Amino acid sequence: MCGGRTEERARDTESEIHTAWTEPKATRMEGGFTFIALPLGLMFFLSGLIINVFQLLATLFVLPLSRRIFRIVNMVMMEALWSELIWLVDWWAGVQVRVYADLSTWNHMGKEHALVISNHRSDIDWLVGWIMAQRCGCLGGTRAIMKQSTKFLPVIGWSMWFSDYVFLARNWARDEHTLKTGFKRLEGFPRVLWVALFVEGTRFTKAKLTGAQEFARSHGMRVPRHVLVPRTKGFVSAVQNMRNFVPAVYDVTVAISKDLPAPTMLRLIKGQPSVVHMHVRRTSMTELPTSDEELASWCHKAFATKDALLDEHEKENTFGENLYRPIPRPLLPLFIVIGWALLLLPASWWLLRPLLASSRGIAWIVGILLLVVICIQVLVMSSQSERSSNPAARKSKPVNEAPLPPRGKAG
Repeated sequence: MCGGRTEERARDTESEIHTAWTEPKATRMEGGFTFIALPLGLMFFLSGLIINVFQLLATLFVLPLSRRIFRIVNMVMMEALWSELIWLVDWWAGVQVRVYADLSTWNHMGKEHALVISNHRSDIDWLVGWIMAQRCGCLGGTRAIMKQSTKFLPVIGWSMWFSDYVFLARNWARDEHTLKTGFKRLEGFPRVLWVALFVEGTRFTKAKLTGAQEFARSHGMRVPRHVLVPRTKGFVSAVQNMRNFVPAVYDVTVAISKDLPAPTMLRLIKGQPSVVHMHVRRTSMTELPTSDEELASWCHKAFATKDALLDEHEKENTFGENLYRPIPRPLLPLFIVIGWALLLLPASWWLLRPLLASSRGIAWIVGILLLVVICIQVLVMSSQSERSSNPAARKSKPVNEAPLPPRGKAG
């Protein structure tokens, strides 16, 4: 578990591999991008399809008999698939994720169910969250609230659809019931469960910040500087429907270190490193208010606190080294990727070899490779901040959106 890691060993490990997180590596890897991205994408696509087939079989034959056993089996399959993306971040691109938390929060992480709320700072925040979950031993039990279109993404979206992820249409008349049933369905989860919610509802960009600031001014709210105005309906629904079986809220603040450029899916595939900082603050569910209006106000105050934290981070490029909790980079994702490679490369050669003997077979191979390229492109495009919705599009004051406190009075 996270709180039980040996920090001295982690610091030694971090020091030994620090040289991997430098720009020269990015320069070296970029030249081989075309030759490397295709086989990596092909391996992820084929292994993902295998996992999807097993998920389908488990849904048809295991789920009707026992939801608990189905979830345990599915968690193993999800970890086998998602670890490939963890490897992409950790070992291929060498992205460094630095976690900052007080000792009490740190000792609880990985040992309890939690609702995880976060600002949406980069294109790959969901992957960064997976890294933190993997370090804490609960990657297979990580779930999230996603936009509905995500479930149609090949492999990764389909795997989420089989795994109790909650998908929203961004229409409250429909989403209110979807959230309630989705949260209630998670009760009795057999292992540590983390439910992730990006309360801002979209990824941060300068243009969206401008829109959020205009929206806040027009509705008498505190004007944010580093975060967007939170959309509190999903948060209120999550707390009200899960507070009887989820004991805590983890309030995560994500910031990008000034040491290297911000991470994107394209940079990951090119093997280019970044440094991401995550500040985690635990609040017990018993400490949260009970009414919807007060919960909405609490969420606004939490984002005011995030804004203040990010103000300090902007100056210091850290959340405070006294709160830094080093976590060693695990070997499991590396072993999983090696295992998939040893399984799929010989199998692919055995299957493709007869096709190379005819022009029709070669056409099939070219078609498959083009499909993989398209899937990689779709994954890259779907992760880009510029393609997500703009909060400035909101024309009227949302229900349950309490005014933000003045600057300097954040709770």
